[in-house]
Parts: sequence; C-alpha cells; structure tokens
Amino acid sequence: MPYTYNYPRPALTADCLIFAGDTSEKYILLIRRKTYPFENMWALPGGFMDMNETIEETAERELKEETGLSDINLSQFRVYSKVDRDPRGRTVTVVFYGDAGKSIPEVKGSSDAENARWFPVDDLPALAFDHGIIINEFINSPCWKKLQK
Repeated sequence: MPYTYNYPRPALTADCLIFAGDTSEKYILLIRRKTYPFENMWALPGGFMDMNETIEETAERELKEETGLSDINLSQFRVYSKVDRDPRGRTVTVVFYGDAGKSIPEVKGSSDAENARWFPVDDLPALAFDHGIIINEFINSPCWKKLQK
C-alpha cells in the first residue's frame, strides 16, 4: 500500500559510539567514508534504517557491515535532529553506544566504509557530519561515566 500522507518524511539513521580499552586510555571506533558527503573523512559507524527493521537492528547491522564487529551490547544515547545536520536531506539519527571490552578488537572497513580504525578518545581526526558534537556530548554525559567503571 502506498503512503498517502501529505507530510514529508525525514530519513532515519543509527550511529554507533563504540569504545574499547581500559580506564587509563579509551579508544573510539571510527570509519573512513567512501562516498559523498564527506568522502574520505572519518565518521561514526552507522547508516540508514531499512523499512523492514527496527532502529536497534539498524545499529547492529550497520556496525557489522562497516566494521565487522557484532555482539556488542548497544544502549541508546540520544536523538539528533538538527535540520541541516546532513547535506543529503532531512535526516534524524538515533545514537547508540557500547563497550567492546578492555582489549582492542580487530576491525575492518567494509560496505561503504573504506577503513575502520580505533582512535584515542583524546586524539580524534576531523569528523564528518555532526559527529564531533555527538562524541563531545557523550563524553560529557553520565553515560560516559558508566563506561569508565
């Protein structure tokens, strides 16, 4: 059945904040984008929700497709809906976070990720979209303190 609403609908994405390492130094997982927009820039793993999945399934699928990681316990952090956050059009993202453990798991860029790599949280490259804001807000949130324990 076709959609008959008179209202435009935004796209919905999931982005993942995945951390690893011990309390002395935490690392965050980033992917290097293959395509427009922000081609060749680093970003959080994530992507668009398919019509036949939940946003939680989107986060798990995109994380596995882009980095090879799976079986990470993901929790919802926050929704980001600033009107101009994505140059491709109106896009709302649900951000999830998870801890991959004290040792740093091996990752490999795949799908639309040219590369996947762990970066020290205090030494990040320039980031695509509003991902720098997302990381900064997470690090200054109670959720970050929970990961430090």
